Amino acid sequence: MRIKRGQVILVVLLAVVVLGVVQAQSPAPPTGQKSLAATLGVYVFPNAGQDASTQSKDEGECYNWAVQQVGVDPFQAAEQAKQQQAQAQASVDATKAATSGAGAKGAVKGAAAGALIGEIASDDAGKGAAIGATAGVVAGRSRKRGAEKQAEAAATAQTQQVQQATKEQTDAFKKAFSVCLESKKYMVKY
Repeated sequence: MRIKRGQVILVVLLAVVVLGVVQAQSPAPPTGQKSLAATLGVYVFPNAGQDASTQSKDEGECYNWAVQQVGVDPFQAAEQAKQQQAQAQASVDATKAATSGAGAKGAVKGAAAGALIGEIASDDAGKGAAIGATAGVVAGRSRKRGAEKQAEAAATAQTQQVQQATKEQTDAFKKAFSVCLESKKYMVKY
């Protein structure tokens, strides 16, 4: 039995059509990129059969609308929070650097005061200087620890305030973003 040329062409065309239908019905592989909503931690499901490009466009429009309504861009707010935390840490580091050598400075001041007091009290400036230097070291180190603790406490308080403010701004943004997407027939959870 011989196969005619027309039959071969018909079989090849039929195979191409079947392959095209199968590919069209297969879901597209994930691109590996997160949607805008997913990046924000917002889960969006298209209730009205919107395709991925429509959803992406709608998310972009709702993002811009939410920024206008709330006055906050969550990506910029997060970046500003990082910068403020870095500034707080720099302040702590600067305090540590400024108080470096506080024990030695205290020893010099204490020795000078001790020598003066020792000379006046017992005609022994050397003994007074030694006692004064020891007291100066202790006092200098104590002031250093106090200054460092105060700087760290201030930095911690500032960081907590920034984190709380950023969270409140992000939550307000997510609410506005969600309202906009829900108006476009999406189910939204965050």
